[in-house]
Amino acid sequence: MQETTFTELRNHAKNYFDAVEGGETVRVFRNGKPIAEIVPIRSGIPSWKRQVTPLTIKGFSLSGAILSDREESA
Repeated sequence: MQETTFTELRNHAKNYFDAVEGGETVRVFRNGKPIAEIVPIRSGIPSWKRQVTPLTIKGFSLSGAILSDREESA
């Protein structure tokens, strides 16, 4: 994370916004106190909508056991 003063940010904004565009976070200070963080925008697609490889684990099937248990109870 980069840190800068408000004045330095104002004077060199392009450099700091280039860093943010590259994935870095910039914390801005005024009078020695943090006043803001400039963070990159996350991908436009929510994580639950992204294409991912399904997780497969060998072994006991929990959903199968639940269904089997329900059939035995009925």
